[in-house]
Formats: sequence, C-alpha cells, structure tokens
Amino acid sequence: MQRLMRSPESHRYDLAAPGLRVVLVLLASVVSWAQTGGADLQNTQLSAAAEHLQQGRAEQTIRECKGVLATVPRSAQAHMLLGLAYLAQGSIDRIADAKAELQQALDLDPELLWARFYLARLYLEQGLAEKAQGQLERGLKQSPGSPPFLSLLGEVRRRLGDPGASVELNRKALEAGDTTTPADYFLALAYLDLKQEQDAMAEFEKAIHSPYVTPEMYNALASLYIRRHQLAEAEDVCRKAIALDRTQPDAYLNLARVYNARHASDKALEALRAALPEGKDFPATEYYEQLQADLAVERGVAYAAKKMYAQAIDQYARALEFDPRRAAVHRRLAELYLQKGDPARAALHTEEADKLEKGH
Repeated sequence: MQRLMRSPESHRYDLAAPGLRVVLVLLASVVSWAQTGGADLQNTQLSAAAEHLQQGRAEQTIRECKGVLATVPRSAQAHMLLGLAYLAQGSIDRIADAKAELQQALDLDPELLWARFYLARLYLEQGLAEKAQGQLERGLKQSPGSPPFLSLLGEVRRRLGDPGASVELNRKALEAGDTTTPADYFLALAYLDLKQEQDAMAEFEKAIHSPYVTPEMYNALASLYIRRHQLAEAEDVCRKAIALDRTQPDAYLNLARVYNARHASDKALEALRAALPEGKDFPATEYYEQLQADLAVERGVAYAAKKMYAQAIDQYARALEFDPRRAAVHRRLAELYLQKGDPARAALHTEEADKLEKGH
C-alpha cells in the first residue's frame, strides 16, 4: 500500500489549490508599495524582494527578506513577503513557516491586506473555513468591496454549505473586474453544488481561458465532460492539465476514466501508474485518501474489462479500504463474486450497498 506521510500541517492542505498557485498575480500591489517606500537600504531590499517574487524567484526573495529582518526584525512588510515566498516554494514543509510569517506581519501591521488574504487562504485549505471567513470579513471592513476578498469569501461560504452565497459574491467580484482570483472557477464550483451543470460548464470554460489557468481548472472541466460523455473534449483538457503540471494526479485519473469509457484498458492502467508514482510519500489527507480510492476503482474497471477478475476484486477492495462508504463499489464486488461462484460474499456486499444507499 502507498505510504502516507502524517503531519498536522498536511491536514486538508492541497498545494495545487487555485489561489495559492496564483500567488504572483496579487503581487502588483506589493511591488507598488515596495517601490514607493523611499531610497533607504531597507526599502531597496524590500523592493528587490518583491520583484524577485513577482518573477518567481522565491529563494532570492527569502534571502532579501531575511537580510531586512536581521536588522529590522519588526518589519511587517518583510514578514509578509517572506510568508508569500514560502508559499511560492510549493512545499508542504513550508506551510507552517508561511502561516507564522503572515500572522507575524499582521501582528505588527493589521492593515496589511494581502497578508490577511493569504492567511485566510491557508486557513481555508487546511479545513479551517470559519477562521478563513473571519480574516476575509475583517479584510472587507478594511477595503469594502475588494474583489479578491469577495471572491475568496464566496468560496469559503460554498465550503461551509452555502453555494448560493458563493454565486452572489463571485458575481460581485467579476462585476468589479476581478482578474486576480479564480472567480470564474469558484463560481463554476458553486453552480455544480447547485446542480446547475450547464452554468458550471460555461464558467469552467471561461476559467481555462484565463492567463492564470491552473491544472485544477482543467481537471474540474474534464470531470464534467466525462459525466456528459464528451470524451474527446475531456481528453483534450486532461492533456492540457498534464502539460501545465506533470505531477498532478487528478489529470491522470481523469485520463484513465476517458480510456476506460472507451474500453482502452491498457491505456487506462498506464495513465493510473503515472498518477501516484511508487515509493513517493503523500500527505495523509482526505484528498489523498479519496484520490487513492478513485485510482483503485479505475484499476478495478480496467482489470474487469480485461477479464482479470481477481485483480479487479483486489482493486475494488482496496478502494473500500480508503473509503468504505462507496455503495457502487460494493455492487461491483457483488457482481464479481457472483461470477466467481461465491454467492455468500456477493450477498454481503449487496447488503452493504443497500444499507449505504438507504443512508443507514
């Protein structure tokens, strides 16, 4: 079984989350204050740090910020830039450091809007939606109608179970001309929750034409295309997601679903092998547990299509180890056990599927 790396900082955190991937988009404002702060050495270093970060040079940003903090330890701007640089490194190991720096920046200067924004983003991706909401609402008191704050607050409200509020807030952000957050993407997710698939697809298709498109946007649209049996379109956006980031497992998962739908089992298994490379550690989060369950299901589908029933049973059982609540997987196991001439086990899985479908 794939090894899972367990740590408190990995809880419900997805480095690929839209918003964290567009860290550089919001830095125009940061660069602005850094470049107008005066000609002293501290401001020169902060300006250089902001420019490095805007150009994707996180290590140089960290070096410049630490240089400032060595002489001016209470520089709120340096703490903020250092936190953003840690985020831009894209490492789970840096999340605690990023959060600490952003909080320190706000302790020193509560008016630092982007420090509050990214602290809220971190809270959200760690499953602390109420804390994220508090930070965003405070930010909106500082800057009423700020489109990035409206948009992210909409996504927070969706995750708290109110997709209607997300639609309203993200529409406001878009009407205000927001180009710094994935408002179209958040709006599409809200429409999906509201079972408005056509509206969701329209927003996803806008999101993927943004200059700040992320693999997650392609993957979400691919999932919708697959559900609607638009397999050519799904394959196209899967390949675009992989081109952006070859380490993104969801793109390979969706590609495998496309191949399984076409009865191309060998290609499906090849895509699944690329999703989570053997020997690599992954965070013990709900995201990765569900992902591994999904991968096992698709392997089961592929093996069953190849009439490799023992392997299919193993994979469906593996899926249930990660998520025992999947009624459809129990039904597939029941069918396979009947084919094997094991009606007792088939009956157990049928009974379990019935219970799950009735909500027991």
